[in-house]
Amino acid sequence: MPNKIIVLSLGGSLIIPKTGFDLKFLKGFKQMISVFIKKGMRFVIVCGGGATCRQYQAAAKGVGKMTAKDLDLIGIKTTRFNAFFIKTIFGKLAHPELTKAPEQKYNWKEKILVGAGWDPGWSSDYDAVALAKTYGAKTVINLSNIEYVYDSDPRKHPKAKKLVNISWKDFRKIVGNKWVPGANLPFDPIASRLADKNNIKVIVMNGANLPEVKKAIEGKKFRGTTIGG
Repeated sequence: MPNKIIVLSLGGSLIIPKTGFDLKFLKGFKQMISVFIKKGMRFVIVCGGGATCRQYQAAAKGVGKMTAKDLDLIGIKTTRFNAFFIKTIFGKLAHPELTKAPEQKYNWKEKILVGAGWDPGWSSDYDAVALAKTYGAKTVINLSNIEYVYDSDPRKHPKAKKLVNISWKDFRKIVGNKWVPGANLPFDPIASRLADKNNIKVIVMNGANLPEVKKAIEGKKFRGTTIGG
């Protein structure tokens, strides 16, 4: 596992939940990544916008009519601020610049490369998959506030079925093929299409449960959903 690049899609709602920063999680996340780095691993961490992004988008729509591009640009700026925050807390372990184009390969020597949203039309999930493709990683670990993917929205359907493993074909039937800015989906449909095309596996799990995240990084059995692979 030394020198292996691990791609993490870090949900914005983990970086800053609605209730405010969770310093216990942030300290634990930094410590966990630092331990893996000492073992020779490197990380690409792509930050999402989370609830903060959706609050800005909702406020904008409340003031007046917004285009999808307007809403996406608000989301992108939110992810970049979150990414700058994550880069800063890792200090010299992180490359000093955020990734600006996920399909462009950077010659980074540091242990961590931090990225965020880039172009309108997709979410930070897409950027994580694109970066995995760029750096040859075959897995993206999507850290969010959900533990498993379900065959329907469990908030609306009490009998929704928990999915431990699912193919890209079946997953894409659930999420569809269209990206809607601010959509609260397990994984972006456009990112899903790119991952399917490039045979990249995605793990969806509760990122706040750091012991389980550690297991996933180590390739051990974990609580969460594996898509594709």
